Amino acid sequence: MYQPLLFGLLLTLSLTARCQNNAPLTLAHLNRAIEAAPQYDAGKERNIALRKHELFTSDPGDLELLFRRYQPLYEEYKVFNYDSAFHYSRKLLETALRLNDPSRIVYARLKTGFCLLSSGMFKETLDSLNEINIKGAPDTLAAEYYALMGRYYYDLGDFDNDAYNTPVYIAKGNCYMDSALQLYTPGSFFSTYYKGLKEIKAGHRPEAMTALWQLLNRTDLTDHQLAITASTLSDIYIYNGRTDTAIQLLIRAAIADIRSSTKETAAIFNLAQLLYKQGDVKNASSYIEAAIRDASFYGARQRKVQVSAILPLIEGEKISRVEAQKRTLITYSVITTLLLLVVITLAVIIFRQVARLKIAQKKITEAHEKVQAVNSRLIEANNKLSEANKIKEEYIGYFFNADSEFFAKIEKFKKSLEQKIAYRKWDDLITLVNNTNLKKEKEELLQNFDKIFLKLFPDFIQGFNVLFKEEDRVQLKDHEFLNTDLRIFALIRMGIHDNEKIARILEYSVNTINTYKTRIKNKSIVPNEEFEQRIMEIKTL
Repeated sequence: MYQPLLFGLLLTLSLTARCQNNAPLTLAHLNRAIEAAPQYDAGKERNIALRKHELFTSDPGDLELLFRRYQPLYEEYKVFNYDSAFHYSRKLLETALRLNDPSRIVYARLKTGFCLLSSGMFKETLDSLNEINIKGAPDTLAAEYYALMGRYYYDLGDFDNDAYNTPVYIAKGNCYMDSALQLYTPGSFFSTYYKGLKEIKAGHRPEAMTALWQLLNRTDLTDHQLAITASTLSDIYIYNGRTDTAIQLLIRAAIADIRSSTKETAAIFNLAQLLYKQGDVKNASSYIEAAIRDASFYGARQRKVQVSAILPLIEGEKISRVEAQKRTLITYSVITTLLLLVVITLAVIIFRQVARLKIAQKKITEAHEKVQAVNSRLIEANNKLSEANKIKEEYIGYFFNADSEFFAKIEKFKKSLEQKIAYRKWDDLITLVNNTNLKKEKEELLQNFDKIFLKLFPDFIQGFNVLFKEEDRVQLKDHEFLNTDLRIFALIRMGIHDNEKIARILEYSVNTINTYKTRIKNKSIVPNEEFEQRIMEIKTL
């Protein structure tokens, strides 16, 4: 019961010094923070429950009090859950309109705009912000409005990411940020942060780095402020190719996001991308799954799109590594089988030689007893026998020397071979060799692929069957997860469109794969040219 609390206390103490602490944070720190995330979220839920209790016990006729009760609920939800944050922003607007208070109306519309932008709803964000009449609003609200408009154009530019529209959006965003910076108090968090953000967008990275490090070294930042500062600063180091520093900043940002129960975050997603590029597929996969959970919980549409782009790459790399391991195992099995065949052949030759030598020795002995008169011939026979014995000794010595090398390579078979050779159980020896079942290994590989794929796409079979008439739909056998038809389009859904690669993975010819695809598409109720696109639209978990 006390372990999660103790861990939370230790993690709090370890991060108290923030950037002044020279001890670098590691992925192990982040993994422990992820494990403790439910405790932080439970604390957030308790705060929300307390705020809701205050709201439900308030006089519904006291609009001033009602507005004040909605504000903390919005703040609790704004980076935690989009639907709830949007709900309370609308409640704020509804109450402000009933109060007919222009400042509160502007305040409420700004909160609605923030929710929409955080969820990636760009058109709705602009529509909401265009309804705001900023004239006569207090400087704090005007600054927030200009900053939000600047963020809107920055995010829109990042989303488009092209050479034509993005520069126009960045220029508009910079103009709004200039207006916001004139109204923010110099030296405040928002003044310094938005100055750094503007310098990044303007291409002045050294100036941006100075401003953001100045901010990051402060000790009065909240966890959320620390997270967005470190995450933004990491973009500069990524651009400059200083990946190690970027990873350190993203780890710090991700831990701060977890501590503040922030679900609308890009830090852990960006960290997963960097680790994937470095070849750390295991941690990249773990963190991309955490990013998916956060994006789904919050309801961030643009984050789901980003995650869906890299997730198939990471999972494909994992499958490729499993394939490589299986190929290595199969190669080793083939070599082992060949070595066993060589050992068996040598053993048969030696035993036959021994048998022949025994027969020759017997004949020589009989001849020696019967024909005493032919000493010369007996001596000659004895010489031949001596020579044969020497050959036998040399051959046996060679066999055991070779045998020791073979047994060193196939240690798993040593005890079985010694026993079966000693007792001449040749049938058992052949059975031992034939027990290496490469076909079974390939079947297990495909079954493992099926299980991983269906874990990612649990509705794939249902989505696939929707594209066919009832009588043409796939009916799997009891022991099957996927059949060949489904595996071909499962690989396509994972992003593998090259027929040659699909053929190599499934061990078919390219012509066979083309035949399967053509037959399946011809049965579909959708046009052939749209079939693969409909497959790609099947959603993951």
